[in-house]
Amino acid sequence: MAMTARQRAKVSLYVQAGIFVVAVAAVIIAVDWKTVGTSVFNFAKIGPMFPDIFLVGLKNTLIYTALGFIVGLSGGLLLALMKLSSFPLYRWLATGYIEFFRGVPALLVFIAFGYGVPLAFGIQWDVNIIVMVSLGMVAAAYIAETLRAGLQAVPKGQMEAARSLGMPHWRAMVSIVIPQAFKIVLPPLTNEIILLTKDSSLIYVLGLTASQYELTKFGRDGISSLGAGLTPLLVAGAFYLVITIPLSLLARKFESRSARTKR
Repeated sequence: MAMTARQRAKVSLYVQAGIFVVAVAAVIIAVDWKTVGTSVFNFAKIGPMFPDIFLVGLKNTLIYTALGFIVGLSGGLLLALMKLSSFPLYRWLATGYIEFFRGVPALLVFIAFGYGVPLAFGIQWDVNIIVMVSLGMVAAAYIAETLRAGLQAVPKGQMEAARSLGMPHWRAMVSIVIPQAFKIVLPPLTNEIILLTKDSSLIYVLGLTASQYELTKFGRDGISSLGAGLTPLLVAGAFYLVITIPLSLLARKFESRSARTKR
């Protein structure tokens, strides 16, 4: 007797579950748990990381992320408006900028502004400025595309209605179109903050003082100084999750609210 579609689906589900259980069991058996315990979960030796990793590393990571986002949001809005401009030169400049900084690794941007620009112009920048410019310029390229999509999603009738009332184009954009666009793009902007939080770890290439350390730098130094294996990096990763998980939940909340509004 041939099986029905529901029965075949149930058998397929059981087979997949069985394969998954076998694969997990094989991994558990193959892992050297003694080595993992001493090299990854050796929490007894990481006491010297506290409270500095919290007071310095977490604080600096949040500061670097905020600085990068402020520059990225401002630059992204300008680039989005340039890309939607009727003036071809503005569109070409914005497109060139976006394609360049989306295609170049953020690490190279950090090196360029941390070493290349000071060497070329004979200037010394504060670390906060280097991070703000490096993270901000990379973030602006991605935020620009997000904001452009948001601006285009605002019904054109909004602008037409404002212009029919005698409102100048710039004022209609600032007071009507841009606020609505920001409401539309809140979820992807929140995701961009998460990406910036992780990209802030690239600051390690600049050679930091102890007061400038961020989470990843604490983890990297802890590997060589504490003798706890990879445990310091595991702790640093946990602190990143403290930042990113609430942001992910916030992004989902914005998405669900936006879905309800569309209904």
